[in-house]
Amino acid sequence: MPAPDPTTRLLGLWARLAPLPGGRRLFSWLVTRVIPYTGTIRPLVLDWTAGSARVALADRRRVRNHLRSIHAVALTNLGEFASGLALVGGLGPGTQSIVTRLETRYHHKARGRLVAAGSAPVDPVDEECERLARAVIHDEEGRLVAEVVATWRLRPRPEAPA
Repeated sequence: MPAPDPTTRLLGLWARLAPLPGGRRLFSWLVTRVIPYTGTIRPLVLDWTAGSARVALADRRRVRNHLRSIHAVALTNLGEFASGLALVGGLGPGTQSIVTRLETRYHHKARGRLVAAGSAPVDPVDEECERLARAVIHDEEGRLVAEVVATWRLRPRPEAPA
């Protein structure tokens, strides 16, 4: 029996860890071992279902800019991660995905704990296509800090030779 693809393994890991005390933190840490650049912001996955995800970012010196607010690229990283989780959670097994474009619109200085809410369509992928996934990022006061739109190229995973 072939090994499950990465998305199936990730969803299974989430299902096992999320309900446990400290499970979301452990899951988030494990994901950042697989996606090292995302790990630079130390995101915390709060919720994840097919087509949606919520991810938190703590305000720390490491993610700040010279204006004492959270750096623009850290915001983009957070939005890309939240939107990407939403997307891959709804793709099902056997789909390859890669970001081909990222757009971020900044609305307010980012300070304090932030939460990105990612959303994406939940549709099977039968042939190569592009899909948009979005994330809106709010601060603790509920202000819209940034919006991220990621364009993803998707295709069915090539069959392994028998």
